[in-house]
Amino acid sequence: MIRFRSEFVLLVACVLLTTYSCQQSAKEDEASSTQKPNIVIIYMDDLGYGDMSAYGAGTLETPNMDFLANGGMKFTKGYASSATCSPSRYALMTGTYPWRNKDAKILPGTAPLLIGLNELTIPKMLKKQGYATAVVGKWHMGLGEGQVDWNERVSPGPNEVGFDYSYIMAATQDRVPTVYLENGLVQGLEPDDPISISYQENFEGEPTGKDNPEMLTMKWHHGHNNSIVNGIPRIGFMKGGEKAKWVDEEMADHFLEKAKAFVQEERDEPFFLFYAMQQPHVPRTPHPRFAGKSGMGPRGDVILEADWCIGQFMQTLEDAGLLENTLVIFSSDNGPVLNDGYYDDAVEKLGDHTPSGPLRGGKYSLFEAGTRVPFVTYWKGTIQPGQSDAMLSQIDILNSLASLTGSDERSADGQDFSKTFLGKSDEGRESLVLEATTRTAFRKGDWVLIPPYKGPAVNANVDIELGNDPDFQLYDLSKDLAQQQNLAEENPDKLKSMLADFVAIRGEEFVDTEALELK
Repeated sequence: MIRFRSEFVLLVACVLLTTYSCQQSAKEDEASSTQKPNIVIIYMDDLGYGDMSAYGAGTLETPNMDFLANGGMKFTKGYASSATCSPSRYALMTGTYPWRNKDAKILPGTAPLLIGLNELTIPKMLKKQGYATAVVGKWHMGLGEGQVDWNERVSPGPNEVGFDYSYIMAATQDRVPTVYLENGLVQGLEPDDPISISYQENFEGEPTGKDNPEMLTMKWHHGHNNSIVNGIPRIGFMKGGEKAKWVDEEMADHFLEKAKAFVQEERDEPFFLFYAMQQPHVPRTPHPRFAGKSGMGPRGDVILEADWCIGQFMQTLEDAGLLENTLVIFSSDNGPVLNDGYYDDAVEKLGDHTPSGPLRGGKYSLFEAGTRVPFVTYWKGTIQPGQSDAMLSQIDILNSLASLTGSDERSADGQDFSKTFLGKSDEGRESLVLEATTRTAFRKGDWVLIPPYKGPAVNANVDIELGNDPDFQLYDLSKDLAQQQNLAEENPDKLKSMLADFVAIRGEEFVDTEALELK
């Protein structure tokens, strides 16, 4: 009897111990599955589909970009929302088509904040999920509410739309003001040398690229002939702030150090970093370490510089033990352009390199190369290396991150492709509206519809086909990726079907349906 009781007690103890162990294991699995990943978006500026070697086009070698693409999920049908930068950045941050915002155009350096203070943004959403949030690099989504005093804290800006920390340039490297702002304050500004900015007229006595060519170290080609900073003529006029002006050749290193510092400071809690690089946007000013390295002139050199910066940043994540819990999304704001305002040998030294890869067009264009860009997701140990032909847009990033982090907030235009981002699904978009300088086109499945648009067929300044044509254009990308054969006339039913779907999203007032005889 005593022996029976002992065995019974031992059995009960084993059952209790097993149950407890299972409960603990379940709790640990639940904790592991609910652990929120760090999130980094590395956003290039004017990098084309063919500019990184992982996409099998061009002749540049980009080993660190390729590390992300070959070690993660490489998307062959990933799109920026627009063929120009400010609209794409707005769409990425808000998950909203840029054409819904009448002000989402290429902005001057004095433009007011493009994002509404009540709009949903990626950093706002992630802050509610316990994330520390930061933006480092190019902003170009406007600052302030009107006339900005650059000698005081500039607000509203990134900090008012969800970022805990911001270290940015206000617009682009080729536009004034040519200064860095940290949390809205111009860095290095001296009170007795205040900054004045104008995009209408020059300040008395200030030299310009147009009137003082002898002062230039970089010759302007079109549009960039206003105030001279560091020997480079810019867009817009600036006076004062001499000690606050950036050194162009040190910009990449400068932003890299800020990005690394944020990661190192926030490593103990979930963080979101929008690392917005300036390369290869003009003016292309590689650090002397990279000057001449590509053999393609400054454009190729700054792509190699950006690739190195990415490698250094990823090494920082690895050294901090963060790679296994960090989702990295890599993409570009629009397609490539060679001569975009300066004589810098981008055309003359291009050689066999093909920035657009097999695609037609480029920056500013409604053709594929305007918006189809490198798009990669990398998460060591979670995303298995692979390639996906799923069609995705940058407006889907917000909703996908919301799903990954447990948020119930969603944008109206974006979709949730979190499983696709992680390589666990092949699901992609059925359709997508593409935008270029307020003009829009429509992709559904393998077909692309470009409505009639007036205007030149080619932007003569940059030598890029814009997609303008007096007639409808219809292309089957499964057979004609280079968009050489317009099938609109021989496929009237397909054209009408595509047009009906396009109008249902975009609105009939934006599409010249009179150009098509709908009878």
